[in-house]
Parts: sequence; C-alpha cells; structure tokens
Amino acid sequence: MTATPVLERTSLDSVAARIRSHVVDMCAGPEGGHLGGALSCTDVLAALYFSVLNVNPWRPDDPDRDRFLLSKGHAAVGLYATLAERGFFQVEELAGYGRPGSRLMGHPVRAVPGVELPTGSLGHGLALGCGFALAARYEGRSLRNFVLLGDGELQEGSVWEAAIAAASLRLDRLVAVVDRNGLQLTGPTDGIAPMEPLADRWRSFGWAVREADGHDPDELAGHLGSAPWEPGKPSVLIARTVKGQGLAFLAGRSASHYVKLSPRNHARAVRGLRAAEDAV
Repeated sequence: MTATPVLERTSLDSVAARIRSHVVDMCAGPEGGHLGGALSCTDVLAALYFSVLNVNPWRPDDPDRDRFLLSKGHAAVGLYATLAERGFFQVEELAGYGRPGSRLMGHPVRAVPGVELPTGSLGHGLALGCGFALAARYEGRSLRNFVLLGDGELQEGSVWEAAIAAASLRLDRLVAVVDRNGLQLTGPTDGIAPMEPLADRWRSFGWAVREADGHDPDELAGHLGSAPWEPGKPSVLIARTVKGQGLAFLAGRSASHYVKLSPRNHARAVRGLRAAEDAV
C-alpha cells in the first residue's frame, strides 16, 4: 500500500477549511456537538489524513495501515468530517450526524469506516496506542501508531502510566499529539491542574518531544511525517491550538466546548469561515 502523498500547503489549508465547514454544519443539527475541541484539532487531522498516514479508504482494514486513535473522542465530529473528506464514506452522510439510525454518534464507534476503536472515555487512548504499537512489533510490521489527546485529558493518571510503559518498551513507532488549546469544559486547564512545563514533563518520561503551531498544517505534517524523531523513543508533538479556531465569536472560549448552533449563529459561523478561507 502506498502512503498518502504530501499535498501542497494551500491544499492542506483548503482541506482543513472544508473539515471546519462540516463540523460547523453538524453542530447546527438537532443534537449539537463538541465544536470547540473539534475545531482546535482540525489542522492536525488534515495534516495526518492528507499528508502523513499510510491509509487507504478502499482498504480500511489493510493490516499494514497506520493506526490513528482519537483519544479525545468527544471531538468525533472533526474525525467524521475528516474521514468523509478522505473518502472513507460519503460526505452526504455527515448530514445525519446524531440522528436516530445514524452510525455517526457523539463518540467514534467501529461501525464507521476508518475508526479503529470506540473512544471518548478519556485517558485510555494512549494505552491503546501502546497495545497497537507492541502488537505491530510482534507481527514484524513497520506501521506507525498515532494518538491524539486533549490537554485536559492529561489530568488522567492512566495517560502517564501509558507514557511510562511506552518509553520502557521503546515504542518508537508510537506518536502522540497533544491538542494544547488550554481550555476544558470548566475553564482554563492550567487553572484546574497546571501542566507546564509540559514539554519537559514528557521528556522526563522518556519521550522525544517537539512543539508546533497547531494551526499550521504544513508544519504539523513536517513534524509528524518525520517521526520517530529519536531511535528507541516514542514521540509526542505538543500542538499549540485555539479552542473554537476559525469562529471569532467562540474562539478561545470554554463556551465553545459543546454547542448547538442556532440558525443565526450557524449563518454567522459560515460567514466567518468563508471570510477566513478567502483570506488564505
């Protein structure tokens, strides 16, 4: 299976813009959705699925595919939009998100092509990624395993247990990405459980660490595409992001965590995204 070719920066920006548009539309549906955290990781998802991951939508269960786990499963609308844009299922299916009979639920499930495991109970994704990486080693496969975590999720002790295990087992085919938007449902993450200096914390656990602008898909693709960065060490990219990125009236606010957009705010969001895309 041939890896996804790297796209030009303008192409990745365009993909990210389409993903954001889908996320906004889904969050204007009857159930709403986790808008802020999905928009903060959109550029990460665009970089992964359109530049980095060795995946094939027509062979979603290929044993040599790279694995991706959305540990912050509440950002499922972002993953669904990305998978649809990548061709795992029809974009038109996104319109049924959260409705009776739809397989597009509030958190990812295996019924959706491209979803490896159900996620959303925070703190479990990195341990699952360790299991995938270790299984691939035993099977002699050179695939890579990517896990996207929220920064609020780092308050779960199981994340750090997995971090210790990954370093001890020298799982250098494991790559974590932290969506460092600085906010969670109840306020600023550092006001609830301070994590800084976050990069040094990961280094102390034996990981190779890099930091990046989480809204520059070209930079993200460069870092993620070149992992592992140090032989014998798992890699973690701390992506500095903005919760609700792309929507001026919600960006950087905890209020964007879960939103059901009214028709007025939906139209407002669509206009804002279009204006941002035109400015690129």
